[in-house]
Amino acid sequence: MKLFLDTANLEEIREAVEWGVIDGVTTNPTLIAKEIERTGKKRVEILKEICSLVDGPISAEGMSLDAIGIEKEGEDLARIHKNICIKVPTTPEGIKGMRFLRKKGIKVNATLVFSANQALLALKVGVNYISPFVGRVDDIGGSGMFLVEEILNIIENYNFSTQLIVASVRHPLHVVEAAKVGAHIATIPFKVLKQMINHPLTDKGVEKFNKDWEKVLPIIHKND
Repeated sequence: MKLFLDTANLEEIREAVEWGVIDGVTTNPTLIAKEIERTGKKRVEILKEICSLVDGPISAEGMSLDAIGIEKEGEDLARIHKNICIKVPTTPEGIKGMRFLRKKGIKVNATLVFSANQALLALKVGVNYISPFVGRVDDIGGSGMFLVEEILNIIENYNFSTQLIVASVRHPLHVVEAAKVGAHIATIPFKVLKQMINHPLTDKGVEKFNKDWEKVLPIIHKND
């Protein structure tokens, strides 16, 4: 399973890239706005820098809600870098915009997916990625991971080439569950990425090894 980082924070991306486990990045207007506020950089500058840090799909989302606007803004964003993938909300106008962009060979990530019906329509227009928001489904009493399984089943039944991105990941268990059901990708906040590696028993084990080694250091130095 591939791991994308769900952030526009350049410092977080740089650190995560050093781990060697990040295959792509997903952004949205909220994440980009936070980074603009934090750094004072323009959206184009931020996206270009992300593309320079990560050699993989970089999802960028415009603000247009009508199909023509989605197409125009998507074209502009796609010109920034070959790895840019346009996130489009799964609405009636969004589906039209997705179709327009795909006809022009521009990569599309169908976002804000909350039902298998929405997913099927996005799959029909040939999107490259589809992003069910598991955390938000869980928030309203549903099962986000069951939705993931439904969509994966549809993709497999009809041999769609679309890859599923598990989005709105809230905790490490979401990542494990996504891997167990066979999701192609999980996009995770930097906070969750750090939670995935941290474990108190690992810290305790390292501490014990260090203390045990310190006990024999006088003997080692004496023998030297």
